[in-house]
Amino acid sequence: MKELALKYGCNPNQKPSRIFMTEGELPLEVLNGRPGYINFLDALNSWQLVKELKAATGLPAAASFKHVSPAGAAVGLPLDDTLKKIYFVDDIKEELSPIACAYARARGADRMSSYGDFVALSDTCDAVTALLLKREVSDGVIAPDYTEEALEILREKRKGTYNVIKIDPNYVPEPVERKQVFGITFEQGRNEICLSDPSLFENIPTQNKVFTEEAKRDLMIALITLKYTQSNSVCYAKDGQAIGIGAGQQSRIHCTRLAGNKADIWWLRQHPKVMNLPFVDKIRRADRDNTIDVYISEDHDDVLADGVWQQFFKEKPEVLTMEEKKAWIAQNTNVSLASDAFFPFGDNIERAHKSGVQFIAQAGGSVRDDHVIATCDKYNIAMAFIGIRLFHH
Repeated sequence: MKELALKYGCNPNQKPSRIFMTEGELPLEVLNGRPGYINFLDALNSWQLVKELKAATGLPAAASFKHVSPAGAAVGLPLDDTLKKIYFVDDIKEELSPIACAYARARGADRMSSYGDFVALSDTCDAVTALLLKREVSDGVIAPDYTEEALEILREKRKGTYNVIKIDPNYVPEPVERKQVFGITFEQGRNEICLSDPSLFENIPTQNKVFTEEAKRDLMIALITLKYTQSNSVCYAKDGQAIGIGAGQQSRIHCTRLAGNKADIWWLRQHPKVMNLPFVDKIRRADRDNTIDVYISEDHDDVLADGVWQQFFKEKPEVLTMEEKKAWIAQNTNVSLASDAFFPFGDNIERAHKSGVQFIAQAGGSVRDDHVIATCDKYNIAMAFIGIRLFHH
């Protein structure tokens, strides 16, 4: 098949719409549903991310995409009981496979942003991963293959309309890519930069020059995630997954703050008060996620006010105070942070430090590098100048 007609483009008024190959066959097959224009943009961007993560780490990888940027990305490390609970997979009786763990991490990092996502899996989608997918609000999934049992499960989702795409894992695109804007064609070489080279961490201008193997892995995950995130972008990572992604901001400090706030929320979800919230029976997953998000925020009274909390809880929870939140966030350590370009000011480091960042990878090359380095030294943060920019538009 050389082309596939789509219902419409980014918006219903944008017709006609299609995907096609100028030479050869499309390297994908729609096994279920009818993916749209934005679905394919998310599918193809997310597939590149997980394929590269798998190649870099040797571990199965998954990504959750929304509007052409990742909401989460992770590799398939095992989940402890705390992560199983905050990712809401602790009720699954089957043992979670590595690819299921990767998906649970990618989806669970920022559940608010992942609502209605498109999912990419680096490995064959098995039955347990399909079970996790089936119960989340999601537009579709792309993977190199699916077991028969997984396909049966996914074909039952969304009244049989769930989008399931199979992609040829051996497909290699042309080295030059093109796109049109306002009738004008842009052309550039594909970004084939390798982000798994150990030499990335050789230029370390800070006093602390120690990068643990876990930090190097997490920084690779963060950098590869940024490679497929709309710029400007910053990514916090820990324990094999992105925990906070700031995408598409005009100011880098706003990226750092946005991603840092998301990383803080990921950590706050593990606070005992949050983990023990007494939700009413059969609360919808989306309502539970939104309630947790509000409970953690300064707007907690929106779900705790008399006459309101009864909609969500069996009994009224105690407020998670600002002092308790600050004390809990201070316990988060060994967080890694990557940026898709240089940090122009030390304020980015100040904000990163508040979220437990101890390892940084960034391009370097700012006229204020000395200030950024001095701020890292102030907090004993190890920072590498990788000399690579990862803008993505």
